[in-house]
Amino acid sequence: MPDGLAITGCGVVTAVGTGKKDFASALFSGAGNFAAMSRPGRRADQEVLGAELPELALPERFSKKLLRTVSLSGRAALLALDEAWEDALLAGADPERVGLVVGGSNVQQRELVLKQDAYRGRTAYLPPSYALSFMDSDLCGLCSEQFGIRGTACTVGGASASGQMAVIQAAQAVRSGAVDVCVAIGALADLSYWECQALRSIGAMGSDRYAGRPDLACRPFDALSDGFIYGEACGAVVVERAATAAERGARPYAALTGWAVALDANRNPDPSVTGESRAIRQALAQAGWEPGDIDYVNPHGTGSGVGDPVELSALRACGLAGAYLNATKSITGHGLSAAGTVEIIATLLQMEAATLHPTRNLQSPIDPEMNWVRERAVPRQVGRALTLSMGFGGVNTALCLQNTNG
Repeated sequence: MPDGLAITGCGVVTAVGTGKKDFASALFSGAGNFAAMSRPGRRADQEVLGAELPELALPERFSKKLLRTVSLSGRAALLALDEAWEDALLAGADPERVGLVVGGSNVQQRELVLKQDAYRGRTAYLPPSYALSFMDSDLCGLCSEQFGIRGTACTVGGASASGQMAVIQAAQAVRSGAVDVCVAIGALADLSYWECQALRSIGAMGSDRYAGRPDLACRPFDALSDGFIYGEACGAVVVERAATAAERGARPYAALTGWAVALDANRNPDPSVTGESRAIRQALAQAGWEPGDIDYVNPHGTGSGVGDPVELSALRACGLAGAYLNATKSITGHGLSAAGTVEIIATLLQMEAATLHPTRNLQSPIDPEMNWVRERAVPRQVGRALTLSMGFGGVNTALCLQNTNG
């Protein structure tokens, strides 16, 4: 285990539940919240399916001045971070020894497009806050101001692997000694109609097949899937040494035992068995694990007709066909930059509950011989888990988690 690193706090915001308790309830019941999206700035010429958040209520103690110009991505980040902060008992931590990594690039696009549309032809009246909000560092500034974080801070982009990349960067910041505690946020990627159209144009986003049945549209690893279904989400996790957590009385969810980032040297959104397998093998090697040690894999699993088969091939190539497998995105939708962090939290909650959540709409698995968790939750003690995230541009990440509570 690299330097005894652990995850000691979690906070989550999704369309099926805000906060760990509600999110866990939705996971284990297999709930969904898919519909034609209606948020302003997201629909142009055609209906797009997805899962959108309800109105987010932020704590009264938050700065009213700060919140006056905060975006949806900012509100979600503050809410997720607040839960993770309290969960890890960080109220008394030295602010100069706390760091922050925000995973995601161009995450406030819809808000920017709304402003551009509203002020076109009268740009002299554009709100000054635009000068901050078009930069990804805006979320770093927002979160660090509200929580008094004074250690290192940065953003990291890895497309749909951004959330897991943020956790890896946080682990490296702690391991290097730059900070004692580091919070990783998988930011809410607030898509506008431009991004929705572009993702549909390249065949990544569904669903034409289930346009009239949104509840059936999100179906990772199923033969009838026709692309990923977007889901608004944000997740935050706290990474630190287990010894540091013990000094505050914080309880680790799990040990962070190994990770890897492997590139395909490919700009296009074409997945690679070689790259994904390399990330898996490197993460297992760092953890000192054999494939047979893995009880459960939380895969990237988007519903892509290209990506899903490649991912299963990589798992088979790495000797992981026997591990339990489900798809968190079947419940939450694809949170893009948030996905990796949210799915790490889903893995931790499954470890804690000794239960694996079902996979919605997995009626005809593209590889029926894999060890699927299908329409019902499965009681299962998970000792060691592997989580995977992949992103456009050939980014492949893998991360190993060991249960320290059972």
